[in-house]
Amino acid sequence: MSINRISIYHLETLLWIDRLGTFSAAAERLNTTQPAVSARMRELEQRLGSTLFRRDGRTMSLTPAGRKLVNDCTPLLRDMQLALLGSGGFNEASGVVRIGAGEIAAASCLPPFVSALKAEMPNVALEIEIDLTANLIQQLLTGRTDLAFAAGPIAHPALRTSPIGEVALLWLANPAVAALFERGTGEQQVPVWSLASPSPIHGRMREAIAASRIAQKSLNLCNNARMMIDIARAGGGVGIFPEPMVRAEVTAGTLVELAGLPALAPVEFRVAMRVSDTEPVLTRIFDQAAALSLTAG
Repeated sequence: MSINRISIYHLETLLWIDRLGTFSAAAERLNTTQPAVSARMRELEQRLGSTLFRRDGRTMSLTPAGRKLVNDCTPLLRDMQLALLGSGGFNEASGVVRIGAGEIAAASCLPPFVSALKAEMPNVALEIEIDLTANLIQQLLTGRTDLAFAAGPIAHPALRTSPIGEVALLWLANPAVAALFERGTGEQQVPVWSLASPSPIHGRMREAIAASRIAQKSLNLCNNARMMIDIARAGGGVGIFPEPMVRAEVTAGTLVELAGLPALAPVEFRVAMRVSDTEPVLTRIFDQAAALSLTAG
């Protein structure tokens, strides 16, 4: 066994294959190609003199020797990273961290969080993607993102999550449209807007609309809350909106809350990362994210 010919990148690649499940996913995470990942694993097997992967057609799994190597090397690589951080601190940390966020989180707690993160870790490059919760969780599980801010609840054995607060939902319209509702005529004349499926808020909105006096034929769907807010502000209908995203409009009076409509339960939000990710930088970022509060003014 040629230990002196085994490099850190061989072991790091093995761990990412184990975390993400495929050579292609590991290649994407390591910013390389699948042939390069395959070559690294062939080299590692040759230099260890052990078979690390069991291949059956297109499927692949770790052999007992491969599983033991992963279990043995995971804490060693984590300790090495901690030792390097100990000499320079998180100010010296580098690499790329991919963050996924829902639109509501992106418009509220994410900007100050990113600003504080860049101040502490200036050499860590961030890649931020805004998407729906269902997509965010899938991207997290497949390793396309490292951290996700998403509407909960989130329950998956491969994910570690922490609540970051609840967001109130409000029935809002511009003052002229609200006046129609005060006279009891708006429900037949004014469109109502809801976030589209597969948003986790969609079902709650439809139930509230069904329980209201608004005609069902007036229901319109949109997958972008910011667009719905602009439509309602322009007089284009009634909307159900997350409070953090309409705080400025409500304060300015360009949107007003409607009376006499069903109350809406708040929506829980959580931050999530993979349980298998033990890198100190990611753990540090997750812990900071878990201390956030969406409900803070």
